[in-house]
Amino acid sequence: MTKQPILRLDSIVKRFGTFTALHGVSLDIREGEFLTIVGPSGSGKSTLIRLLVGMDDLTEGGIWLRGKRIDDTPANERPTCMVFQSLALFPHRSVGQNIEFPLKIRGVSEPERKKRALELLDLLHLPRDYYGKRINQCSGGERQRVALARALAFDPEILFFDEPLSALDYRLRKTLEKELKDLHERTGKTFVYITHSLEEAMVMSDRIAIMRQGRFEQIAVADDIYARPVSRFVAEFMGEVNLFDFEGTASGGLHGKGVEVHVNGEVAEMGFALEKGEKCTLMVRPEFVRFLAPGETSDFIVRGILRNDYALGSRIQYEVETSDGTLINVEKLREGRFDGEHGEAVVLGWDVEHAHIIRED
Repeated sequence: MTKQPILRLDSIVKRFGTFTALHGVSLDIREGEFLTIVGPSGSGKSTLIRLLVGMDDLTEGGIWLRGKRIDDTPANERPTCMVFQSLALFPHRSVGQNIEFPLKIRGVSEPERKKRALELLDLLHLPRDYYGKRINQCSGGERQRVALARALAFDPEILFFDEPLSALDYRLRKTLEKELKDLHERTGKTFVYITHSLEEAMVMSDRIAIMRQGRFEQIAVADDIYARPVSRFVAEFMGEVNLFDFEGTASGGLHGKGVEVHVNGEVAEMGFALEKGEKCTLMVRPEFVRFLAPGETSDFIVRGILRNDYALGSRIQYEVETSDGTLINVEKLREGRFDGEHGEAVVLGWDVEHAHIIRED
């Protein structure tokens, strides 16, 4: 028996005057999962999360929580909570007073409020003596943890996050990404996270939903989206990628088994049928492209000139230009660096098993 989703979005449409921000969006969010909605600015992700927490009204469609429609339920009556980018903490109140605020609103007694606040400080790895510390005396990372503790004080069924780490420096952001993932596992809550950062989505999420122009382009686990994107947009959004346009030359391919793929005059064969004239895109990630030694072969072979190399921490990225001006990226671990000189002629190769075909309407 299939488990019912905790939250269901059914054909959601949101219009602002003549502008349509969301075009019939549907999505099932599983109980206890960490779902990240990611996309460029203007893709509709912030509009969507405002609808989910009740800050804005739908134009069409419905939102269902555990089988009960909630899109007409006021935000303060929904069992959900939002952690904002601005955090929205009270700067001149203590850490304890900030965490206890939702409990005070609910009429919880002072001893019970303090007990719960101290438990949450433990959960968020903050010392208990921070209870009396002023928010304006806390660092950025400490404020982020306090905001999370306050959100959890609501004991919500779903926590929504609207780019809460975007204002932090890189090192702190990476630390808090791991802490958020750990917090999700320890609490078992359903997390729905909004970000424009692919790195955040890849590190933390059970599933990723990629938005583009008010629609979901692809929803899947990170590995599937990275290895098998459904469109050029997703392929390029998920990091560095090499893309080659081609079309089918015959439905039978080289030996009646697949399709002929031409890359800079070379021919390889993919193991599926493609109609003659059908246009597709071949994708290969830079880490699967290799420099071929004399006499070495592979399914795809491309010749070019080594133009540049870039140090990326533990990896090095190489840029190779082909005769038609196409730039191909190759990535190698630092200890496996390529010793060629800029301007040197090189031969690149990769195998069919590492190539992915994108077929778009």
